[in-house]
Amino acid sequence: MARRLVLGIGNVLMGDEGVGVHAIEYLQRESWPADVELVDGGTGGFHLLDYLSAKEPLVMIDATFDGKPVGTVTTLRPKYARDFPRALSAHDIGLRDLVEAAQLTGALPDVHLIAVSIGIIRPMEMVLSPMVEAALPAVALAVRAALADQVPLLTPTMAMAAVAPAEAGHA
Repeated sequence: MARRLVLGIGNVLMGDEGVGVHAIEYLQRESWPADVELVDGGTGGFHLLDYLSAKEPLVMIDATFDGKPVGTVTTLRPKYARDFPRALSAHDIGLRDLVEAAQLTGALPDVHLIAVSIGIIRPMEMVLSPMVEAALPAVALAVRAALADQVPLLTPTMAMAAVAPAEAGHA
């Protein structure tokens, strides 16, 4: 059984808001150790509590409206539910609610939250914007760093630098 979990959260029907799920699809194309489980968490929900128990570390990927440039990848190390961004995304049961429930049951492992900055939610749009899609390699690097329990070598500035050449190709 996998001991390390990478959980992508998001609604793929709302454009960039689905980046966590798109990231899982991207990561599934790469090779991972047998003890790593990649899970499409969809729009979240309390059914995900079972995934949280006995997983060390837990790496979560989700969109965030944090005011940073679109496509910025940031890794957070929240310890408590209050450490998660308040309005991380537009899910019915947000990550913060899920984390609070996990804390109550004693099932919350060490969490690495990889947040991808987005600008707007585009309803009924199933593809990522070019800048968010170009950030997926940076997300993969952040996931590998989190699983190795290392401080990510990727900063938001480096993520934007990685996105810039890809954005030039879409002009």
